[in-house]
Amino acid sequence: MSSPIVRLLLWMSLPGFCLAGDAGARSLNAKIGRIETAVASLREVQVSLDWPAQATQGELRLRAASVVAPDLGYRFADVSWRCPLQRDGRGGWRCEGELRSGRAAPLRLALDLGVAVTDARLSRGAAVVALHRNAAAPDATRIDLTRVPLAWTQALAAQAWPEARFKGGELDARLTVTAAERQPLRVAGPISLRGGAFDTPDGTIAAEHLGAELALDARFGELTRFDLDGRLRGGELLFGNAYLSLQQREVAVELTAQRQGAQGWQLPRLLWRDEGVLSAEGRAALTPDAGLDALELDLRSANLTPLRDGYLTGFLGLAGLGQLQLRGAMQARVRVAGGELHAADASLQSAAIDDPQGRFRFDGLAGNLRYSADAPVASALSWSGGALYGLDFGPAQLPFTSGAGELRLQRTVSFPMLGGQVSFDGLRLRPPAGEHGLDIRFGLGLDRLDIGRIAKAVDGPAFSGELSGRIPQAHYANDRLDFDGGLTMQLFGGSVSVSSLAMERPFGVAPTLSADIALDDLDLESLTGVLGFGSITGKLDGRIDALRLVDWQPVAFDAHLRTERKRGVRQRISQRAVQDLSSVGDASFVGSLQGMLIGFFDDFGYARLGISCRLADEVCHMDGLGPASKDSGDKAFIIVQGAGLPRLDVVGINRRVDWPTLLERLEAVGKGDVKPVVE
Repeated sequence: MSSPIVRLLLWMSLPGFCLAGDAGARSLNAKIGRIETAVASLREVQVSLDWPAQATQGELRLRAASVVAPDLGYRFADVSWRCPLQRDGRGGWRCEGELRSGRAAPLRLALDLGVAVTDARLSRGAAVVALHRNAAAPDATRIDLTRVPLAWTQALAAQAWPEARFKGGELDARLTVTAAERQPLRVAGPISLRGGAFDTPDGTIAAEHLGAELALDARFGELTRFDLDGRLRGGELLFGNAYLSLQQREVAVELTAQRQGAQGWQLPRLLWRDEGVLSAEGRAALTPDAGLDALELDLRSANLTPLRDGYLTGFLGLAGLGQLQLRGAMQARVRVAGGELHAADASLQSAAIDDPQGRFRFDGLAGNLRYSADAPVASALSWSGGALYGLDFGPAQLPFTSGAGELRLQRTVSFPMLGGQVSFDGLRLRPPAGEHGLDIRFGLGLDRLDIGRIAKAVDGPAFSGELSGRIPQAHYANDRLDFDGGLTMQLFGGSVSVSSLAMERPFGVAPTLSADIALDDLDLESLTGVLGFGSITGKLDGRIDALRLVDWQPVAFDAHLRTERKRGVRQRISQRAVQDLSSVGDASFVGSLQGMLIGFFDDFGYARLGISCRLADEVCHMDGLGPASKDSGDKAFIIVQGAGLPRLDVVGINRRVDWPTLLERLEAVGKGDVKPVVE
């Protein structure tokens, strides 16, 4: 059965209603079409009393087709109560028995109708609702709740929040209900909540294990108003993407909410004080469908470290940053108008941001960042250093201006990184608004970054060279980062160019990178030496198109590598390089002389070298310079075409190679674990 409060209030009309008559009466029956009280109305009421002659008590039966308390939101049908009626010896009456409504579980109602007071006690198990009313103050009724299930207040709460569904928790309260003529119904008093749990049908708002000590003052009518003051005692709260974990902390809260008719709620007073973590104060307004219409909020955190677990895990988790570490202090002011961000001003002191997964780190963040949807404002933010995927960078100061809903960088900003310089310019940021999400555009320049330091940071081969390039514009939207232009690396006497570069979820879960790569005039002797491969001399060209990395592991590409003859450049391949190529590519090699003679040579001349791999579904589809012979069909293919004496060709014999197996073979080659076998 729903909350019993209204069932008790209906008895406010009974002191003037004759129930028994004289001692000699045997029965009394009454039918009343309608009973009106200041709180509730009863329809089709039937009262009967059987009192045997000379008996000390009679049996009272009451039925009502409906009980409705519109201001409180309660409606009950088919209400019945049966109890033994007896005098209390002081001119009043007492009756206690089972109360039922429809098919709901029964409650027990005890009623004392005194000369000047009315007391009632409604219970089910340990849950008790006690009512006291004094005839000297007929407009006020006191209601005491003890271990009452929160679900019993569902209908009352629906007056202010119809979407709420109460799922657990117990209430203690001492409330005064005032129902004065021509005055709004008022409910006021202290409330204690333990283990509160509720949610909404769409799951956007929820709470678990919530405790509270609050003072309530609520008025119901054309203007409905709630005032709440007190403390929350631990628990978890969810509001959209905002997840609040109070653990066992006490949080001071103050809230005033009022609504006129069908208009949206106005919240002229908001206060939240979580000592040592976060304080917030301001006001807000909601739309009729409970969306945010306006907000003015001042926020302060003297210690950002506990802010993540207390308030930010919901937002950070969506971006794959649930373990982000924060330090320092922050103050901020936010203003929302018409449901969209209108102004924001955030100030940081000695702050730091560190991603434990090593994707980025910013040290010594200081200054302020201001955003405006209309009039221009200026601000500046700086950092003392940091790192990006383990690559350290130096200090920088970023001057900003904002207006017309956009945050812009005032000038090009450069900072040292990996022995060179990184520069940003043209930065423009638009926060989410309406159906549009976060939108960021910027230009990027890299000038002579040391590739050797990059290789060392990622624990890769000891490459050497420089990385330079210019990306006129990068665009981040819908969790995707696209780059115009490209980057060029000077490596091994040649160049490596990267174009069509894009990233999905750059700092989220399983980041994805796609690019096209062109190789031009790489010195093979230097390249194979760094890779731990057998020695090959010559110049290498090639392309790696449609490269796709997921969580920095290749899952797809189409690679074609070829040597190109250059005047004055020798083309030789060592015995070990032949064996390494054979091991990696499922190949064999044959010579024009007898196999036993080939083993006496350290290296061989070659006319052409070429190999390709198209990776898809963890299978590398291999190819080379062409078919090994007219009779080989599509099976065997040439990887190295020999030249001179002794002539040696390397022939691939398997066009489908398992990618994980290929990686294992490459690792073995780098460690020198491949033993030469000459056929």
